[in-house]
Amino acid sequence: MQGVVRVYDPVTGFGVVVRDDDRSDVFLTPGSLDGSLFRTLRQGQRVVFDAHDRDGKLIATNLRFGVEGY
Repeated sequence: MQGVVRVYDPVTGFGVVVRDDDRSDVFLTPGSLDGSLFRTLRQGQRVVFDAHDRDGKLIATNLRFGVEGY
């Protein structure tokens, strides 16, 4: 999936990415950046990510740079 960072708090690790395909929110939680090249994110930054359902909410993981071709 691809999207744009709406908000990210580097202190708490919480944030929101807006998906490109349907404009839905995917949440960033503490640990979402683990294993990625990112140490922090900025508003408006384009990211590619995987999303996993956790208690009815989509959580972004495996964040990376770039644009995926479909």
